[in-house]
Amino acid sequence: MKDSGSSGGDAAAGGGGSHLLVRRVMQMTMVVVAFVVVWILMYNSSSPFAIPVFSRYITTRDSTMISYDPELESVLRNASMENKTVIITTLNDAWAEPNSIFDIFLKSFHLGIETERLLKHLVVITLDQKAHARCQALHPHCYQLETKGDNFTKEAFFMTQDYLKMMWRRIQFLGSVLEMGYSFVFTDTDIMWLRNPFNEFYNDGDFQIACDFYNGNSNDLNNLPNGGFNYVKSNEKTIWFYKFWLNSRKAYPKMHDQDVFNKIKMNPLIQNIKLKIRFLGTMHFGGFCQPSKEFNQVCTMHANCCVGLDNKVNDLKILLDDWSKYMALPNNTKLNVHPSWTVPQSCKCRRLDPYINHFTDHSKRFGLSNLFFLHWK
Repeated sequence: MKDSGSSGGDAAAGGGGSHLLVRRVMQMTMVVVAFVVVWILMYNSSSPFAIPVFSRYITTRDSTMISYDPELESVLRNASMENKTVIITTLNDAWAEPNSIFDIFLKSFHLGIETERLLKHLVVITLDQKAHARCQALHPHCYQLETKGDNFTKEAFFMTQDYLKMMWRRIQFLGSVLEMGYSFVFTDTDIMWLRNPFNEFYNDGDFQIACDFYNGNSNDLNNLPNGGFNYVKSNEKTIWFYKFWLNSRKAYPKMHDQDVFNKIKMNPLIQNIKLKIRFLGTMHFGGFCQPSKEFNQVCTMHANCCVGLDNKVNDLKILLDDWSKYMALPNNTKLNVHPSWTVPQSCKCRRLDPYINHFTDHSKRFGLSNLFFLHWK
């Protein structure tokens, strides 16, 4: 009897243990399901800081990016270098007028050193029909970007609504180019190409960007970048980054792409994916903010720190005159002279003060010398 009783007790205990195990499994299942639901909600959140899964970002087409366009693929393929790299600029009607920015931009390629051959790799993204017609009259690789009701025909002044829309449309478009497998050099049209810049890019840089003000260290995230010129390699990291950058505008709705980049460039998520950011020095990639002093090394000069189309046109023409005089010198003389730019001139007007103050605030934040700004005031 004792043995039978013991056997019955063991059976009862075994049954109770089985029910307890089932309950624990159900509880754990509910916890896992709840976690997954929370994760999905955070992942799909409109916040740019939602938890991203790297592999999902690079394998699924984000709805914010531009859908595949066979015409764009054809234009990129025809302009591409052997390593699937293109040069991209954007153009609207205001800058496409005869004797305006676009004409000066193209002229710089013809005057530069080893730059004329790069024109066959230049893709001009036009933002309206007039600009597109003008592009087709002057250049073989033009693509008209759909702007979904936005009117980018006229000059977009700094930080206006049209300006912000145009800048974010640009980021969106460039992200789609990366997704299509093309690396690119993006250049504003008010940048003069004076020397082939490809020799000055860093081999290890995924994302390389020019600066309004450069502190001498290409790895230092405290540099003040300028989104008007950058070299970006198409890879999983840069594709993810452009989506993250575009989504981050929701957290900073009144900022343009350049200021949002300054907000996110130190974000741990970017560090976690090991995106290599390098800043391009102003000795090779100069501008009116911080001009290159080395005519023998300068690759590009940007009409930055300058407000107003007429002011840009005037000073860029003078800049190319300066460059033409340098190019007319005998080769042995070029090595021994130290010419200087005679610009900015029109860009020194008082209308520029609010723009200067914008960067002066940044210079104080990042410890840059205010001497940079003295000749503007």
